[in-house]
Amino acid sequence: MTSTTRPTARLPRWLKRNVPKGNANHFTARLVDELELQTVCDHARCPNRMECYASKTATFMILGDICTRACRFCSVAKGRPRPVDPDEPRRIARACRRLELRHAVITCVTRDDLPDGGAEQFCRTVAAVRETCGATIEVLPSDFAGNMAAVDRLIEAEPEVYNHNTETVPRLYASVRTGKADYRRTLETFRRIRDRNPSIGLKTGIMLGLGETTGELLDTLADLHDAGCRMLTLGQYLRPSLDQTPVVRYVPPEEFDELGRLARQMGFEQVASGPLVRSSYHAREMVEECAG
Repeated sequence: MTSTTRPTARLPRWLKRNVPKGNANHFTARLVDELELQTVCDHARCPNRMECYASKTATFMILGDICTRACRFCSVAKGRPRPVDPDEPRRIARACRRLELRHAVITCVTRDDLPDGGAEQFCRTVAAVRETCGATIEVLPSDFAGNMAAVDRLIEAEPEVYNHNTETVPRLYASVRTGKADYRRTLETFRRIRDRNPSIGLKTGIMLGLGETTGELLDTLADLHDAGCRMLTLGQYLRPSLDQTPVVRYVPPEEFDELGRLARQMGFEQVASGPLVRSSYHAREMVEECAG
């Protein structure tokens, strides 16, 4: 794994996406607008947005559209958030029903301004989706600023999957994330969920191409596996705009394949590894594979 593919003005061929045919993606986009919902697909400028929308799926982002942190890789707006919308869970549940989702993924902006970081809104949303359409549920929350009582509250909601992104290797936390992010806290969160409810699937995502070494990545995966994480996504970091941290390297597909093989060898049971893989990309298929 010694490729030296460096960023240029043009993306490598393996990062080019074909535009999906048909108008199915418009249905999802219109539904999101109609119900006044937010999706990370839009706010994070995900390269898979049109594919997922065309498949009538989306990753819903709760607690508004303004984040209290300013991570250097993320394009979600930063600033002072608006009050929590009490009707948001109902509208998300309605969207899940109309999209006929079998697996719903719910993420959020970080809300360090809230005492519980938004955990209660997560729980209300999980309950509303279950009551409305019976889909399995994957939550992708923040670290709740280390508030383990908030983590416990979400454990009580018993989502099928608790996804918490590691994002990068420990050495790069200071340059890629904010000072409030803590690698040790990520591991503590996974251990706590594993110990309190081992039936909840533990999942994490890591971006590559930020300057990490293969050795650092494998050490990080070993830590995560030891903490109980068994589901993993590895994808290429793509700079959303000139305001975010630059790409250090474009990782070729064959290297992603090899890293995925090594992760499985380490004991990860479900692994999605590829340039365009994202935290919730094909999340339903991963859960169904786990259940099978």
